[in-house]
Amino acid sequence: MSEVQAAKRRPNLVRWALGIAVLIGAAAVLYVIGSASFKPKAPSDLSDLRTGALEKLEVAAAPVPEPDTPFTDPSGKSVTLADFKGQVVVMNLWASWCAPCKEEMPTLARLQGAYAAQPVKVVAISVDRDEDLNLAQAMIAANPPLTLYRDAGYRMAFALQPRAQGFPTTVIFDRKGRERARLSGGADWSSRQARELVERLISEG
Repeated sequence: MSEVQAAKRRPNLVRWALGIAVLIGAAAVLYVIGSASFKPKAPSDLSDLRTGALEKLEVAAAPVPEPDTPFTDPSGKSVTLADFKGQVVVMNLWASWCAPCKEEMPTLARLQGAYAAQPVKVVAISVDRDEDLNLAQAMIAANPPLTLYRDAGYRMAFALQPRAQGFPTTVIFDRKGRERARLSGGADWSSRQARELVERLISEG
């Protein structure tokens, strides 16, 4: 090979090598971007919301799987919390004879109304006996858009870990069906802190 031919070939090899290096670099960048996009988000720290209306909020140290205990929906059909997976679930255990339950129920209704078009479900489960069903129905009817779920045997209250300490007890599950926080006693669920709690869990996906 002449010196002229060798000189012509060298730039071609250099261009080819540079082209390969550019392709490898681009692939590496795309891999990093893709990995970041599909990396699951770590659970949000909700402890800063233990103030104001939610000062009694108990935040789970680690997400806790939801119980598979059945209860009944407004039509009387047996359901479990797994039927609501994909939504932020605000589960409220209440009774018509419970004064704090009556006081906070309108705030739960406002919370549900505010997120009617988003993946949020307020599941208000009455523990009233059958003979008090008319009282539970009247209480829910006065607080649309809530609907009546029932667990007259207190099974859900005992299935929680730790079990519910009284009524009302409100437990918040994320969209993966994990308990993230709970509050024993009444609270204003239409407050800024309550909405921030719901919105953080929505954003986690």
